Amino acid sequence: MVAERYGNELTKRLRERMEDARGPYYRDTTAILHSSPFRRLKHKTQVFFAPSNDHICTRMEHVLHVASIAAAICRPLGLDSEMAWAIGLGHDLGHTPFGHVGERIISKLSEERGLGKFEHEINSLRVVDFLSNNGNGLNLTYAVRDGIVCHNGESIRVRIKPTGTVRDLEAVTEREGLIPSTAEGAVVRFSDSIAYLGRDWEDAYRLGILKGRELPEIVRERLGTTNGAIINTLVTDIINGADEETGIGFSPEIFEAVEAFSEFNYQYIYRSEILNGYTRYFTRLLRLIVDYLEELYDENHLDEHGYMAEHNMLAAGFYNHIRDMYPKYMEREGSDKRMIIDYVAGMTDNFCLDCANEILKPDHLNEEIEHSVTGRWFDAR
Repeated sequence: MVAERYGNELTKRLRERMEDARGPYYRDTTAILHSSPFRRLKHKTQVFFAPSNDHICTRMEHVLHVASIAAAICRPLGLDSEMAWAIGLGHDLGHTPFGHVGERIISKLSEERGLGKFEHEINSLRVVDFLSNNGNGLNLTYAVRDGIVCHNGESIRVRIKPTGTVRDLEAVTEREGLIPSTAEGAVVRFSDSIAYLGRDWEDAYRLGILKGRELPEIVRERLGTTNGAIINTLVTDIINGADEETGIGFSPEIFEAVEAFSEFNYQYIYRSEILNGYTRYFTRLLRLIVDYLEELYDENHLDEHGYMAEHNMLAAGFYNHIRDMYPKYMEREGSDKRMIIDYVAGMTDNFCLDCANEILKPDHLNEEIEHSVTGRWFDAR
């Protein structure tokens, strides 16, 4: 059992709670599933912004893929598949709208305001510890929280040996160098890479971005030529190669192909013209929203009238949010400086687009004209 390997610290929560028949990690899974940040994942980009295409992977599908792959690896290794499932479901709760493009933009906005880099792994921990549930967090176990903050699947490693130690997660400020405490956390980190490598390639191929380009020969020969075959090869390799001495990871032959696959995706997908176009457009969009909310907040602070005078859902929704969260920020952090960046980072793609429309289109003024007598008969002579 996990508690026997690492001690009971892994099941500790930020706030004491009587456990029930579900067990600590299944309880974490239900807390994540019923949270608002999880529900918003269905309208957040994985790589490609394609809200009308049901066959392009969303952030919610990605976390489900990661959770299922991690559980599949853990089962034959005798690891806790419920812990891995919970980590997989929760690992991207702190992701921004518009995928990694949005994350880079939010990070730049954050740094411009003296708030430091924005990293979705750190923000995912922030979401489950604080931002969810009206500032009360989800009260997850240490093991799941540790796996979430250490999941950095974009940094592909050949092997990871879990530390087996308990650290102060509230003191973690950056993802660089983080190693999971548990083998299950290490499995999720590899599962993150396994889930996105083949699926991102599959989506790019479906969208015509890779027209005329084939996977490198080493990838086709060692991993496979379909996403399903690639996942099966990588999962089997990790299961066969796991051991107590060196930890979790790939065999040298498979890792060589994984590196070639990752380089291919970066060159032809992540640095593609379409994603560069996303960057320019979404930078304007997110900056517009942040600037608008900052101006509103500077002018009105907690005065409801100023927000309602805007006659749009963004201003009204933001007021309701800060009314509830401002005391929580001051109690926990002694500052409200992160409040707007946190709020925008939590938005879905669709909501961001709707916000831009509400900021720029004076629909409420048009409605007032249309409902007035003079407006109705404006052209009468």
